Amino acid sequence: MRVAIEAILDYDFAQPTDVLLAVEAAAMPDQRIVEQSHIIQNAGPLTNKVGGSGVGRRTWTRTGTGRMVSTFRATVDVERPTVDIATLNKSPLPSLPEEVLPFIWPSRYCEADRFVSFVCGHFPDLEGGALVQALIQWVNENLVYVSGSSDATTTAADTFVAQQGVCRDFAHLTAALIRSRDIPARLVSVYALGLEPPDFHAVVEVWLDGAWHLVDSTGLAPVETMVRIAVGRDATDIAFMTIFGGGQMNAQSISVTQVDAE
Repeated sequence: MRVAIEAILDYDFAQPTDVLLAVEAAAMPDQRIVEQSHIIQNAGPLTNKVGGSGVGRRTWTRTGTGRMVSTFRATVDVERPTVDIATLNKSPLPSLPEEVLPFIWPSRYCEADRFVSFVCGHFPDLEGGALVQALIQWVNENLVYVSGSSDATTTAADTFVAQQGVCRDFAHLTAALIRSRDIPARLVSVYALGLEPPDFHAVVEVWLDGAWHLVDSTGLAPVETMVRIAVGRDATDIAFMTIFGGGQMNAQSISVTQVDAE
């Protein structure tokens, strides 16, 4: 499927400020970049860096004083088969590649060690993909999506207690639950076709049968057509914009539409 993406970030800065952006679609085997452009008005030269785990790339820039507008556009062909997660096996720990190991450990927003008793007590007879599918379903059925119900300090444990949140909270809790049983899980920022309202979306990738597989416990968009941007341990690593100073958002818009291939 071919999708067209547009992401516009419109911000004001009181003084020149360093900014790290992660908005570009990642070139990967199951999502081929047909064309893309990234233009930033009122900013210095762009410095591109390879993204975490070698996925995608991040862009450093330094704004001028006043208004900065970042406009990213891309056309991407997504070819991702539907996978029945429940049929996949847990990969033996000694077989995990070195770059996968960080995603079995707790992180700032995914306190996996705090959920061991809960997962073992409620899902004692499940392993591998069957366990992962059960945990995704549990999060989907027990959390309520409520805009504005969390903030930048909310962790998986906070979400577990509140039983409400936005996509990053669903993803943090899902990843923490999965990691609690020594199955690697990482957060992924994506562009999601069919997401309403359109926005940057946070989901999870789980390592099963020796490969990463996208899952989304919100159920708000099909994973088969999502376009990955960045991956990481938690929201800290996949933020679309990190401002090293102060900035004020004027407007932000995301558009993801299906288009016909030429």
